[in-house]
Amino acid sequence: QVQLVESGGGLVQAGGSLRLSCAASGSIFSISVMAWYRQAPGDKREQVAAITSGGSTNYADSVKGRFTISRDNAKNTVYLQMNSLKPEDTAVYYCAALFDPYDSDYDSWGQGTLVTVSS
Repeated sequence: QVQLVESGGGLVQAGGSLRLSCAASGSIFSISVMAWYRQAPGDKREQVAAITSGGSTNYADSVKGRFTISRDNAKNTVYLQMNSLKPEDTAVYYCAALFDPYDSDYDSWGQGTLVTVSS
């Protein structure tokens, strides 16, 4: 069992930056992939970025070049640095953990943190 707690959301103007944090606790040795998802009102949840235990990263096309996912293993924390924010980035952002790298359904989710980008 892994517990995830996100922080860092808030209100920012278009063009601004925010950094989200996701602190993991529990059976963190079981985690193979950590990811950030987001869900805007009326939209499906989409994966924004992911990072493997080996440090490989993957990004949605919509955020490439603007968002950076990273991890601090000593702090058991994953970050999402978001730059050049756009109003369409407004959503609730969720942190997720995957145990089996061959699985597609993430095992643990945080409670979410709201990011609002004003125009």
